[in-house]
Amino acid sequence: MSFTTLPFLILVGASVVLYYVVPKQCQWVLLLAASMVFYCVGGGKTVLYVFYTAATVYTATLALGHWNTLKRNAPKEDKKAITAKYKPHRRAVVAAACLANFVLLYVLKYWNFTADLLQPAVDVLIPGAQIPLSELVLPLGVSFFMFQSVGYVIDVYRDKYQPEKNFLKLLLFVSFFPQMVQGPISRFDALAPQLLAKRSVNYTDLKYGIQLVMWGYFKKLVIADRTAVLVNTVMDDPWSHSGSVLAFAIFFYCIQLYGDFSGGIDITRGVARMFGIDLAENFRQPIFSTSLTDFWRRWHITLGAWMRDYLFYPLSLSKPFGRLGKFTRKHIKGKLGKIIPTSLATFIIYFVIGIWHGANWRYVAFGFWNGAIITMSLLLAPKYVQWKEKLHINEDSRWWHLFQMVRTNILVFFGRYITRAPRFLTAVWMVKETFLHPHWPDLWNGTLMTLGLTGGDFLVIALGVLVLLCAEWYEEKHGSVRAMLETKSPLVQCVAILVPLVVLFCFGVLRADYISSDFIYKQF
Repeated sequence: MSFTTLPFLILVGASVVLYYVVPKQCQWVLLLAASMVFYCVGGGKTVLYVFYTAATVYTATLALGHWNTLKRNAPKEDKKAITAKYKPHRRAVVAAACLANFVLLYVLKYWNFTADLLQPAVDVLIPGAQIPLSELVLPLGVSFFMFQSVGYVIDVYRDKYQPEKNFLKLLLFVSFFPQMVQGPISRFDALAPQLLAKRSVNYTDLKYGIQLVMWGYFKKLVIADRTAVLVNTVMDDPWSHSGSVLAFAIFFYCIQLYGDFSGGIDITRGVARMFGIDLAENFRQPIFSTSLTDFWRRWHITLGAWMRDYLFYPLSLSKPFGRLGKFTRKHIKGKLGKIIPTSLATFIIYFVIGIWHGANWRYVAFGFWNGAIITMSLLLAPKYVQWKEKLHINEDSRWWHLFQMVRTNILVFFGRYITRAPRFLTAVWMVKETFLHPHWPDLWNGTLMTLGLTGGDFLVIALGVLVLLCAEWYEEKHGSVRAMLETKSPLVQCVAILVPLVVLFCFGVLRADYISSDFIYKQF
């Protein structure tokens, strides 16, 4: 069930009305029912994977919670003994829960990719043998709900909070329908209490929710789906286009991806807000990033935070990495010896982020692209200081800030070649064509008008991006646009809802030959 379909809007509308009509103690049950309807309609039998994940983390956390309680209630002098006694069991339970989910995730998303890699070796060693391929259907948002659930298990292991003892309430946390398609990846202590709270109708929540949903649909329907026409036309046959057209298509893909993903998150957060639920922020004006590290702090924030808390810190603070750090500092002089452990952990993180997006060499390359640039920035940090001193650069000046933003967006731009091209080698060829055979006249000799968009479409995209940039700039400098609207008259607030609605119908849903595309992150 796509966010851009009428059944979804009917489900949301009916759920919001019923949520405030049913007895308050049943509100969470209504949310669970709506989530099951959403997933059964959109994913069919793959809803069983949601139950599987919920069951595995439920069982694991109950056991972990029991041991945590034993330790918490024990006399002070016995705590260390109890910790030592149950530590192997607790670790085994966490490992089992992680394996139960990540092995399934591997089979669903990566087994066929692995089989294709291993088949040539099998052909040599065992002629005629064929590695069986998985025919399992990939569930909606499988990476999102599995990562969210595994994070919950680890938090209970760390005794951050008590586990949920009601299976259906935990199932609601795993399957809350607005965030099933593309996140955000929520934390249990931030989301679960909101899901189970008892609420009355709140005009502000409904108003904010509707505004956020309208803004998300504007990004998706008016901007992203339009740019997708040109992007798909070029990328379906990149070899037929000049380097400048390829670069223009990647530029449009950057616009499409941001409008599609951030727009979907806005719809998610807006729908949740109608129920009084405030989901985690997932974007924070990434266009204003001053480094690639800063970009990943602003883009898909909840995925980056998950990787940081559950993978990067455990890796970099582990004993093997500690021993590696001592070895490299002793045997490799200078900055390189100090940053090798951190850089290795960074490479692992971005490798995981890369393959999280899909089983393809281009995603592996995308991870290494980001990891290599961030590592090089760490290694060259002392040189940057020297260069800035020699050039008398004022780090607080506007032009230097602008330079950093442009540099970062150029790096992100070239990274998008890797993720959008059909194959990694095609991405390399596209970059080469961009530099060696650009044929710049294609940008103004009418070639762009043959790629599926009209002059009116280009104008709508330009105006839409301008509106988007203005909103991003305001939020970067002054804070929330919605908070600013709250200080205005009711008439202005009403216009702020009606104008986007009219724009959506005129330039989105009702435009000629309109076909809404699926959300890009739905496949992840």
